[in-house]
Amino acid sequence: MPALLPPTKLLFLVALVALLVPICRASVGDDLPEFISCVKGCVRRECNSDPPTPLPLHLRLLFWSCPAECDYVCQRHITHMRSETGEPVEQFHGKWPFYRVLGVQEPFSVLFSVLNGYQFYRGLQLIKKDFPNSYPPRSIFIFGAYLGMAAWFFSAVFHTRDSIPTERRSQISLSGPQRKFAPWVYVWGALCVTAYAAHVSFLQFVRWDYTYNMAANVVVGLCQNVLWLYYTLSRYDRERKPWAIWPAAIVLWVCCAMSLELLDFPPLFDVLDAHALWHAATILPTMWMYRFLIQEAKDDLYGKRLKM
Repeated sequence: MPALLPPTKLLFLVALVALLVPICRASVGDDLPEFISCVKGCVRRECNSDPPTPLPLHLRLLFWSCPAECDYVCQRHITHMRSETGEPVEQFHGKWPFYRVLGVQEPFSVLFSVLNGYQFYRGLQLIKKDFPNSYPPRSIFIFGAYLGMAAWFFSAVFHTRDSIPTERRSQISLSGPQRKFAPWVYVWGALCVTAYAAHVSFLQFVRWDYTYNMAANVVVGLCQNVLWLYYTLSRYDRERKPWAIWPAAIVLWVCCAMSLELLDFPPLFDVLDAHALWHAATILPTMWMYRFLIQEAKDDLYGKRLKM
């Protein structure tokens, strides 16, 4: 039976929670006197006037308020002034001062999140088409595809508008797989779900700790990569099938792409930052992994490993 994927999908969900849980930390830009003065003056003129200056409909649909609009306008103004005088671009509220497009805060992160989600949708269609109901892991792969689509949907929502409604962890009801598996599969799944629930509960109800959350993501990601490498290399050593090595290449790809998260830099052209590039770099590996799963399923169904 091929390796199961709950750890992979749990990593997506943990990453989603990391995006949706409020991050409370000060940035250099927050304390700039000119920024503070700009926001106060804008709020006094535009928001506290009678009547307040109305916002365009498309901004109101994305939950922009008058104070939030003042904050954005001042971020852009201060950033432009600092660039004109050769001063470095600073972050505000833990984020770079992106140029907004039709009210969307991080347009490229939204675009790449949607494209990632679309790869899971394509994978779901391939699984339903090519995997017979009798194939044991089919229901788990379907569950994982729905989970991946949900994760990237909420990633797109978050990057569209970073506000309290989008930061709240969304409750998603998903039905569990129906097929029977070996007892150890249920034990492993229960352990993963328990660990994930404990992690989220600590962040939500005890204390938000950014360093701890990032460390947890790294540990889960490393464990997943090690397991995939072991599975891939051991199978390739036994069978010498070229496609069996694909997950190892995918793991190396993702590990290299993760360096983008460490190379934080002001957004290019005010819209494209390292985080958006990280999202872009995960599109191809997702498609590639689904092609591997399909190839492996065919080998299981028509080869020696699994006779239905």
